[in-house]
Amino acid sequence: MASIGIIGSEGRMGQALARAVEAAGHSLAGGADKGSDVAALADACEALVDFSAPAALEANLHAAVGAGVPILIGTTGLAEVHHAAIDQAARAIPVLQTGNTSLGVTLLAHLVQEAARRLGPDWDIEVLEMHHRMKVDAPSGTALLLGEAAAAGRGIALADHSERGRDGHTGARAEGAIGFASLRGGTVAGEHSVILAGPQERLMLSHSAEDRMIFAHGAVKGAAWLIGREPARYRMEQVLGL
Repeated sequence: MASIGIIGSEGRMGQALARAVEAAGHSLAGGADKGSDVAALADACEALVDFSAPAALEANLHAAVGAGVPILIGTTGLAEVHHAAIDQAARAIPVLQTGNTSLGVTLLAHLVQEAARRLGPDWDIEVLEMHHRMKVDAPSGTALLLGEAAAAGRGIALADHSERGRDGHTGARAEGAIGFASLRGGTVAGEHSVILAGPQERLMLSHSAEDRMIFAHGAVKGAAWLIGREPARYRMEQVLGL
């Protein structure tokens, strides 16, 4: 049994995390939200789970490092400055940051990387995602995670081959590009597909989220897995032993 603290506990994801902690047989150390004392929560738990906001990340990392407890970060919409702060914190504590804590998506990313590696550059790659109307960032963190997996399979940098927001007379598709398309509407929890289009055939690898509890269960599993690890930056793939 692990004692887990939730940053962003009052949000929909935070409430789902509280249920997942209980379902997994762990204890809930408490929650912290805007204006709360994150440092006090960090001192009272064995692991932190952060699904708050990018603006709060630096303070949350500082609290985790100060208490010497691992932290799993599921917050999306992170910029390079946030990743630099995560890298710095990972020198002192175990940190797992991911755009999606679903175990199914974790395996999907693994399959996407393998498919991109084996099929080669003759196959065009497109990442399609759809989420509820309230989602504020695009592409989704999961879409970017899948794009990174495809780029890793090809041995390229996603930043140099990402193609987004096509409109008007765009010309032919750039060779080696990894394209993204984002749809928003209704109450969709999350739909992601990676399309690999080759000569005369297509392969589609997909995942459908039917309830946000899948992310909560995966996050709790990941947070518990971090306890006792050496300081480093970890990935969800490692939680599954991939």
